[in-house]
Amino acid sequence: MSSLISWFFNHINYWVITLLMTLESTVVPVPSELVVAPAAYKAAEDGELSVFLIILFATLGADLGATINYVVARYLGRPVVYAFANSRLGRLCLLNDKKIQKTEDYFNEHGAVGTLIGRLVPGIRHLISIPAGLAQMNYSRFLLYTTIGAGVWNIILAALGYYMQSVLPQDQMLTAVEQYSHEIGLAMLGLFLLFIVYLVYKEHRKKK
Repeated sequence: MSSLISWFFNHINYWVITLLMTLESTVVPVPSELVVAPAAYKAAEDGELSVFLIILFATLGADLGATINYVVARYLGRPVVYAFANSRLGRLCLLNDKKIQKTEDYFNEHGAVGTLIGRLVPGIRHLISIPAGLAQMNYSRFLLYTTIGAGVWNIILAALGYYMQSVLPQDQMLTAVEQYSHEIGLAMLGLFLLFIVYLVYKEHRKKK
């Protein structure tokens, strides 16, 4: 892992961030924690990168990857998606039919807004675009929710990486980011759900 981080620090630029985040939002197992947080750490360390641009290009990559999933699911359909998940290549991508079904159930339970919320949920984050495509969700709406959700998540990771540079050496940074990003992601999800409940309650009172 340390050699991977070392390579990343030596080769990181905005196009690498975009490419890796595109892969992360498809079915390729590239954790966003390995991309955004180290990039922000490097930005704090030497100033060669802008944290704002890191978040921007990471979100652009997430949109591109999510769009690939969406298009494949929408136009190839459920049989092809599930067949791929159970194939040898799908297993290499850490997929199986249970993961796809779990993500689809989550989307069906939460509706279109699940595309936004799902970007903050571990294990679902990179797959939530698949059920959106299967359900033929409006693409503009899908892209808006994906951008907001991915943007929030990337801001969390960038803030963690930037802060860690002042308190931890490189070899300890990633472990700490993986721990805290999970906890903060869940906290952000909880706050977002409370906000949704508040909006629903406010709308309900207005109708009364």
